[in-house]
Amino acid sequence: MRFLPQLAVLFFSLIGLRTAATPAVATLLAEAQAAETRFDSKSALTLLLQADAAQPNDPVILQKIARQYSDSTLDTTDLAEQKKLCALALTYAQRAHALAPKNAVYVLSLAICYAKIGFYADNKTKIANSRLVKDYAVEALALDPDYSYAHHVLGQWHHEVASIGPTTRFFVRLIYGGLPAASTAEGVQHLRRAVALDPQNPSHHAELGFALRSDGQAEAAQQAFARALELPPREKHDLESQARVRAALKRS
Repeated sequence: MRFLPQLAVLFFSLIGLRTAATPAVATLLAEAQAAETRFDSKSALTLLLQADAAQPNDPVILQKIARQYSDSTLDTTDLAEQKKLCALALTYAQRAHALAPKNAVYVLSLAICYAKIGFYADNKTKIANSRLVKDYAVEALALDPDYSYAHHVLGQWHHEVASIGPTTRFFVRLIYGGLPAASTAEGVQHLRRAVALDPQNPSHHAELGFALRSDGQAEAAQQAFARALELPPREKHDLESQARVRAALKRS
């Protein structure tokens, strides 16, 4: 069963994160940011690991490392390597969260890591992780109600869980005890909020299109898809989101 597959490609949003860095570390972070802009996860990760060695236990740096490990899974098709990268991403995300547990970005990082791990795991782990995805997304929104990516993650969780077929849902309930309640309408609501908060983000528009399609709003979905493809990609996962939209439009 492919459960919550698209949360697996989400980037961690770093808007607003700052750290007090020495000049040397500041240079490393600036170079890492430039590599991220080029979608070069390998170079960004190398630079960030150097920054961590020079300035250990900094939650901003740790979270950035988690992001790059997560993004690096898009650069390989080797399943064992992807699982390893996911585990490393979670480790660094957990360390950042432990240092600043009331930071919404670090909380949402955990949601994304658990979603990504579930993508490569067995069904029991997928179901267990799906609950964590929702819990951490809800917690992130409680900490920052205007965090667009928290609305994105929670909206995507709702429409994907609500779209699970009755047969699959029956066996999930029978074997694993079921899933929390979800609705496509609530998914659309959260994703519309994500778009309102960050209208230049192509991934928000893309996922809103998928949620609208699941909710039976075909015309609105087409409009959201069109907007997702019009906007320039800002981050690596935007490329993945746009590719999903093109594939969906090709099939329809």
